[in-house]
Amino acid sequence: MPPLSAIRVFEAAARLENFTVAAQELGMTQAAVSYQVKLLEERLGISLFQRVGRKVILTEKGREIAPILTRAFDQMRAGFAALTQDHSAVLTISCTNSFAHLWLAPRIGAFQMRHPHLAVRIQANDTIVDLARDGVDLAIRGGKGEWPGLEAKLLTHSRLVPMCSPGWLARHSPIADAGALLALPRLSPEDSWWHDWLTAMGVEASDQDGPPAIALDSQVMEGRAAMAGQGIAILTHLFWRAEVEAGLLVEAVPSYVRDKASYWIVYPPHARNTPKVKAFRDWISAEFAAEIAADPDGRYLPR
Repeated sequence: MPPLSAIRVFEAAARLENFTVAAQELGMTQAAVSYQVKLLEERLGISLFQRVGRKVILTEKGREIAPILTRAFDQMRAGFAALTQDHSAVLTISCTNSFAHLWLAPRIGAFQMRHPHLAVRIQANDTIVDLARDGVDLAIRGGKGEWPGLEAKLLTHSRLVPMCSPGWLARHSPIADAGALLALPRLSPEDSWWHDWLTAMGVEASDQDGPPAIALDSQVMEGRAAMAGQGIAILTHLFWRAEVEAGLLVEAVPSYVRDKASYWIVYPPHARNTPKVKAFRDWISAEFAAEIAADPDGRYLPR
């Protein structure tokens, strides 16, 4: 058998196909990763990686052995995880305040009922946490799915919509076009979503355009303020589906602008097959699949 330390480094480098990211995951330097891979190649007498410029690509032999080693390490991790039953009985989830309050909190009870042996803890924080340092099992994040050292599974895309109460819209109608919103009270006008939406609608605007406005620090407060007739909020449509269908919120201007960031479930690679992470990943994926199926026009959950 080659040295286990070299095998461990090769497995991470092969799975990530990036020596630098593998080094970050393993807590090593990039030079140390390169050395361990070279040591393994010399021991085996074959090349495992092909260097192409700054990138590394697995050779045919490397691709042959890599999945076998990944499965082996997954089994070892699962075996050690089984020794710590107290930890395996608690699922800690990190997500933003908006996702926690508007989507997860109304639904998490259904997951808990399916898995009564699990204690669920939700850490609602708009700051991106370090999953390993902060003792978090998985996170729901908005972005493009690129977080070094973590696996990411796409949940859904989202749509940005300027929304207000029906009464507010009646008082300020007719609104000619997207540009007309600049003269009306917009909640949190410095929010980057406003810039993204206006740009997509062909409107050039600065943060200072429009009358004095209320600045709120979460989508939860912005949506509540909009329902109370305080102005127009730029919101994630999927989070406010119940309020739209109840007639509490309406679109101020018809539009279809997809957010640049999508929603993903992320977790460390070594945790992908732990029962609690797999259970939550399967459950939340099924929840979004059902919502997508119930929304064939992509009104709330755009393709």
